[in-house]
Amino acid sequence: MRNWTVFLLVSYVSIIFFWGSSFPAIRFALHSYTPESLALFRLLIASSSLLLIAIILRIGLPNMRDVPILVLLGCLGFSAYHLFLNKGEITVGGGIASLLVTTTPIFSLMLEQLFLRRKGTVRKWLGALISFFGIAFISFSYDSLSYSITGIIFILLAAFSESLYFVFQTRYLQKYRMLAFMTYSIWGGTAGMLCFLPRLLTEIEEASFSSTLAVTYLGIFPSVLPYFALAYITLKVGASEATASLYLVPIVAVILSGIWLDEKINLLGVGGGVITFLGLFLIHEKQQRSRAKGDMNF
Repeated sequence: MRNWTVFLLVSYVSIIFFWGSSFPAIRFALHSYTPESLALFRLLIASSSLLLIAIILRIGLPNMRDVPILVLLGCLGFSAYHLFLNKGEITVGGGIASLLVTTTPIFSLMLEQLFLRRKGTVRKWLGALISFFGIAFISFSYDSLSYSITGIIFILLAAFSESLYFVFQTRYLQKYRMLAFMTYSIWGGTAGMLCFLPRLLTEIEEASFSSTLAVTYLGIFPSVLPYFALAYITLKVGASEATASLYLVPIVAVILSGIWLDEKINLLGVGGGVITFLGLFLIHEKQQRSRAKGDMNF
């Protein structure tokens, strides 16, 4: 087996595992941190890591004219995404949260038709409708419907903000390439969260060591390393093949949430997940053959 094949396999495994593990890790870290502080802490760690990587790889600074839009995209794709996801996971388990985040392509489809005038096929709209039925099943899988709806809405808002990031990133992604653009976006997203720094400093003093360790893990592994793995897979086998493996992320999230947090999903939750995936398959099946929608954010 050639070396690049081994690296390819390791890259696939790291993407699926690290992004899958992020959902239970968030829920665990919320034991000591508020959603706002958790989002900022995670982004600060990721930004610091990327600063070191940017120096090593000699990633230059962006064009100053692009800074405002890069900050805005970072606030949508990272600040808002992490904040809403964290708020949602207060009441929604990590496994279910990972399933709900996969609805990002549905919102992207709607936004593309609204802003970019890209017409969606009947197949895609049918897929979107089926996926929303899946979300309804997931909602009813909770004993307390009113309690779960709030968390589900927050996670859907996270998926929506991420879809805005994906839909409007194309021009800058092509200009700066994935790793540089991701670095600028995370820096911009971190800047947008600095207003929560005083609260974070207070919570760090009171937080448990295990929760702080979980945030450190989130800031380095799910937030940074999988993007390099995704770039490597894209380089070797293409973008559509690289993103295809992301459908396994919720499966890992469900398994790890069960092992780590003892979370269980009932038959309605499982059924809702299957229905949601069926809808996503209808949306993506043809699209994956031509181009990828962009990297996912966990």
